[in-house]
Amino acid sequence: MKNEFLIGVISYNNGKNLYKTLKKINKSFKYKVLVNIDGSTDGSEKYITKKIHKVLFNKKNKGVGYSIIKIINYAIKNKYKYLVIIPGNNKNNIIESRRIFLKLQKEKYEYIQGSRYLKGSRHDNTPLFRLIMVKLHALMFSYLFKVKCTDALEGFRGYNLKIFKNKNINIKQSWLYGYEFETYLHYKILKYKFKYGEVPVSKIYPKNKASIFNPFGEKYSHIRPVIDWWNIIRPILYLMLKIRK
Repeated sequence: MKNEFLIGVISYNNGKNLYKTLKKINKSFKYKVLVNIDGSTDGSEKYITKKIHKVLFNKKNKGVGYSIIKIINYAIKNKYKYLVIIPGNNKNNIIESRRIFLKLQKEKYEYIQGSRYLKGSRHDNTPLFRLIMVKLHALMFSYLFKVKCTDALEGFRGYNLKIFKNKNINIKQSWLYGYEFETYLHYKILKYKFKYGEVPVSKIYPKNKASIFNPFGEKYSHIRPVIDWWNIIRPILYLMLKIRK
């Protein structure tokens, strides 16, 4: 599997949750794993105790899109064929990457979206607001492109790296450095009819979640209300109105 499959773990101030994400790797798991530390200030690197293929560092927090693009560029430069991206926040199970790679390699899919709402998936302890918004967001894509889309916000997904050679996809744009990137790419994949599919994945939120009613609970997201909701949605409007390419 040399230079065929790569898993990119993106992490910003995930600390012990990054450790728990990597701890799930067992002896039978043969894929190469790269970790990108996005300007973390919590000493996240000390939690990388597994034998990891490569660690990349952003000196400052640049954003999830920037980190994904950086990993994509690394994978292309080093001639990998397939890439899986997974957040390092311990809400997903890295072992399930096999499901995504299988679809990409054996079934010749070009883009695989992990879904927490397919049969065989899990979405334990999901906050009600997020449960509703994820489904509405997916319905919007389903309506726009007349495809079955159950989840377009799950950060656990995979690519055949050849898609980035397509002239209709341009990841060399700084406005994609935040949460915009994932929505932008999803839109492009569906609009230009790449071979797209979904696989069931686990998305487990902590039981004791932080909220305005529980300030001492566990923080489960870096997404800022309103500001980042707009950042997630705006690529759809920008592309539809041809404000951006």
